[in-house]
Amino acid sequence: MPEQILADWTAEQAALMERGILLARHRLQDSELFTDAGLIRILDQHPREDLHVYTMGSDLQAQEWRMGDTGGLSAEQLLEAGRSGHIWFNLLRMARHHAEYADLVAQIYAELESTCPGFRSFNRSANLLISSPSALVFYHADAPLNILWHIRGRKRCWVYPLDDPRFVSQENRERVFAPGEEGEELPYDESFDAAAEVFDLEPGQILTWPQNTPHRIENLEGLNVSLSTEHYTAEARRRQAVFLANHTFRQLLPFDFRSSELYGIGPALKANAFRVARRLGLVARHENNLPITFTVDLDAPDCVRWTDESQAPKDRAPRAA
Repeated sequence: MPEQILADWTAEQAALMERGILLARHRLQDSELFTDAGLIRILDQHPREDLHVYTMGSDLQAQEWRMGDTGGLSAEQLLEAGRSGHIWFNLLRMARHHAEYADLVAQIYAELESTCPGFRSFNRSANLLISSPSALVFYHADAPLNILWHIRGRKRCWVYPLDDPRFVSQENRERVFAPGEEGEELPYDESFDAAAEVFDLEPGQILTWPQNTPHRIENLEGLNVSLSTEHYTAEARRRQAVFLANHTFRQLLPFDFRSSELYGIGPALKANAFRVARRLGLVARHENNLPITFTVDLDAPDCVRWTDESQAPKDRAPRAA
């Protein structure tokens, strides 16, 4: 692990943390954790219930996203599928399952808190992302604050205006906090791209943005490896409670709960009322688990063997095996 993870941050970059779009540098690409040998070891050790594998179509509006099964392949075979297929691996809860990643996450946030004025975080977690050269992630927003630490390959990120209802409505922004209803993906139109800031990420770059900022990603070259860290701050947790209160109480009560103000007596009462309603079981809980529709197979086109061909995304013709 590098002695210092953050690399040459300026005061101006540090001041942007969670207040704007921040592009900066790190040194994680120098760690043996992210070599082929390091990735194979982690793929071999990681609990399969927390190793999710996906493939996807190419139509940005259709947003066809499929979940699969690793098919009993070895760690070496899974890494090869990532390199040669059309696959996205998401290894969840890295700090819970691996001591070296727990140490890494602790060091990351210690450095961030010492570098960025006023930054204090909790509920920290990390996911390891390993994806094919052609993989992509559709237009979406995340509930927690997250930081993309890019380590291998090249990827392009489009980051869109946050507080503009043309790009994400208030209702959809609230639903981001309600897992299981519709997920994190948002309605997209290609005209949105004219307003986006576009970043071509190289190994050793960090990209982060304010909470709930809509974005999408396309890989450009090579096996892509990134670490995605997630966390909350006191303000982020307050926003979650206020937005969930709006979303819930509009369904339960004949009033138009829409204010997104975070501070003052009104928002505090609304957030506390939501917490009470959730404890009383008045808030519906939803599950949105994708069905398993394919198995990773090195001999199949794109390393994807469909359980039923009718389940394949309609907008993507597989490459030759």
